[in-house]
Amino acid sequence: MSKPALSQVIKSVLSAAIGVQSDANREQDFKSGSLGIYLVVGVLATILFIGTIVLIVSFVV
Repeated sequence: MSKPALSQVIKSVLSAAIGVQSDANREQDFKSGSLGIYLVVGVLATILFIGTIVLIVSFVV
């Protein structure tokens, strides 16, 4: 199978993070993608999310 595009990986990680990813997409991710790219995108998305929350809180306080 071919490797998923970066946009597909980002979409998949964000969908999984908010809990709306379908079983079919999840199975396709496990079959076609490598674990490394999903981990990197997931960690970066988490850091970006936490940074955004910290920034919003610092503006409010």
